[in-house]
Amino acid sequence: MKVIIGSDHAGYSLKEGIKEYLNKSETEIVDVGTDSGEPVDYPDFGSRVAEKVSSGEFKRGILVCGSGVGMTIVANKFPGVRAALSLDVETAKLSRMHNDSNILSLAGRRTDIETAKNIIKTWLETEFEGGRHKRRLDKIKNIEFEVSGSKV
Repeated sequence: MKVIIGSDHAGYSLKEGIKEYLNKSETEIVDVGTDSGEPVDYPDFGSRVAEKVSSGEFKRGILVCGSGVGMTIVANKFPGVRAALSLDVETAKLSRMHNDSNILSLAGRRTDIETAKNIIKTWLETEFEGGRHKRRLDKIKNIEFEVSGSKV
């Protein structure tokens, strides 16, 4: 699997740990920054990841900022993106099973690397259930089209 990843300065350390973890698996990682703990603006990096997932170039992306909230908000502005903030394994699992999330947002200031590894493993391995959940996602796509005029 190929995953695009990005963070701001508050998520930089966790992002680097995640990359190390994913490099040990068969996951190809594309890192769009940031490249240090120096202060940056999270929308710059969240939009880089979300644009690539929205366009279909990547099926999955991971974002990390201090709380995970800012990156999630930015990512969900893009057509077809379903970014989910996950602070635990159960939320990550449900975000895939029920919401077919394609971007995982993590909180760099609240999530240790071991928890992040478990969240990511679960998120990458969990399939979308479809069924009644697909009907609900279709409604979200229709809302997205009505609001933005973007065909997803």
